[in-house]
Amino acid sequence: MMWAAAIGLAAVALAGCSSAWHALAPASAPPHIDITLIGFNDLHGHLDPPGIALTVPGPAGPVAVPAGGMAYLASAVAALKARGPHHAVVSAGDMVGASPLVSSLFLDEPTIEAVNQMQIDFNAVGNHEFDRGWRELLRLQHGGCEKHTARQPCQISQPFAGAQFGFLAANTLHEDGRTLLPATGLKRFTQGGATVVMGFIGLTLKATPAMVTPAGVAGLRFEDEVETANALVPMLKAQGADVIVVVIHEGGRTSAGPLEESCAGLSGDILPILERLDPAVDVVVSGHTHQAYVCDYGRVNAAKPFLLTSAGQYGTLLTDIQLRVDTQTRRVVSKTARNLVVQSQAFTGSQGHVPVSAAFPAFEADAQVQKIIDTYRAAAVPLAQRPVGQATAAVRRVPAASLESALGNLIADAQWLATHAPEHGGAQLSFMNPGGLRADLVPDEQGLVRFGQLFGVQPFGNQLVVKTLTGAQIKDALEQQFASGSNTVQRPRVLSVSKDFAYRYDLAQPPGARIGGMVLQGAPLLPDAQVRVVMSSYLDSGGDNFSVLAQGRDRRVGMLDVDALEAYFRAQSPVSPPAANRITRVER
Repeated sequence: MMWAAAIGLAAVALAGCSSAWHALAPASAPPHIDITLIGFNDLHGHLDPPGIALTVPGPAGPVAVPAGGMAYLASAVAALKARGPHHAVVSAGDMVGASPLVSSLFLDEPTIEAVNQMQIDFNAVGNHEFDRGWRELLRLQHGGCEKHTARQPCQISQPFAGAQFGFLAANTLHEDGRTLLPATGLKRFTQGGATVVMGFIGLTLKATPAMVTPAGVAGLRFEDEVETANALVPMLKAQGADVIVVVIHEGGRTSAGPLEESCAGLSGDILPILERLDPAVDVVVSGHTHQAYVCDYGRVNAAKPFLLTSAGQYGTLLTDIQLRVDTQTRRVVSKTARNLVVQSQAFTGSQGHVPVSAAFPAFEADAQVQKIIDTYRAAAVPLAQRPVGQATAAVRRVPAASLESALGNLIADAQWLATHAPEHGGAQLSFMNPGGLRADLVPDEQGLVRFGQLFGVQPFGNQLVVKTLTGAQIKDALEQQFASGSNTVQRPRVLSVSKDFAYRYDLAQPPGARIGGMVLQGAPLLPDAQVRVVMSSYLDSGGDNFSVLAQGRDRRVGMLDVDALEAYFRAQSPVSPPAANRITRVER
């Protein structure tokens, strides 16, 4: 295996034997150097406060605290940096992708520009960084206006300068073994003649190809996270690294509160990674699950003395990690961490009115970051505020007992309506995946629905694809909603379907025999039937592990999914939430 230990933008190149280099430190060197490591994750382009209140312990009981927003996050980062001269800032992935309209409409360029103002060091690439494909990811890193998507880059910044921090993706390789982006980075801290070097390894979760459009990662492979990290640790040591930080877009969850330091109930995909990871690693900054935790993993397994952290989602929390490094032994002698609430501004939303809490510090909006946000928001307003139609009630993505949802069914109907005419593909059936629903659809007091809300529901910019599948292929695809190969069903991804199609499933049956009773337009759907099916380009290329949906013939590509949803509202208003009764789950 060829490993490329590339050095990021904030790094320094150190050659030769690290022990000989460290011996140059004068006898008057301080006994230790204190370093602040600041972490966040799963920002998802939330430039504005996301309207989320964190419920956390206060002096007199639980307190709801308004949190998040890039301008406030920038101020919180600056406040932590100001406590001492030695600091580094890292993001554990999904900085962009599945973003609100103000960022996504402009291909997440505003988020990169806002993070540039924060002066962070590294971002470990997550699965959502590949939403628009790896070439567009490289454009976000390096800048430029080359078009890789259906949307136009550089609408405001001409040209777009790219990220002024390093994207790291150690286990994401081209077929020839070259890393897509740098694998590692170094940062150097000097005090009184003594120097400490911190090494960073950035990892993308191995399961990324199953979570993004396959075309977006074509030609890449995602290697095992632990094998990759363990191979890079001695290379970083040889380059002078005294402290090793793994920044990984994979995570878990605990039963502890978001501000509590505890490993209680730690579970999830991060656990087997920690158990195999080289104990020379000092800190693991994680993400992906949108959970908040601080865990001294050495209390779980003394042989693996990692500090494990995650800062929730959307910039609502920031992890403050304090490391003390002995300048003689070149080892971390103490490490602590806490999650800090990024309290922003009062808001009124689904949680009612949430005022600023005096129990926690309230951060002022950073002026430079706010200026970036205001510029892009102003450019987005005319499109975002455009009325598209009316709804009689909120249409929500909460799953019914069958695991379909009203919102999923609505979008499936919209896709069908946009493509059922022969000249538009002749669709008879539509599928919608639950992971593509990013927000509920809630009309205002007058029942109006605006384009910005539609965009919030479907921010990925997928195109609609119509193709012919047989009845047998449709059944096989529906079987893929459930884990195959055993009788244990894990994390089913039930597709919402368009009207005039129905079926039932029975999880007590063995794999391959769970789907039955398929009916299309009132008639049984036979195995040899030829059916025109519409779906997103994400599902068309096998996304969410629906490999059968990548099959089919006579493929025809149509409009963007959000444009189809807008056309549906214009044609059908006022729209009522469809019933979530098209699928029957057999209960025993």
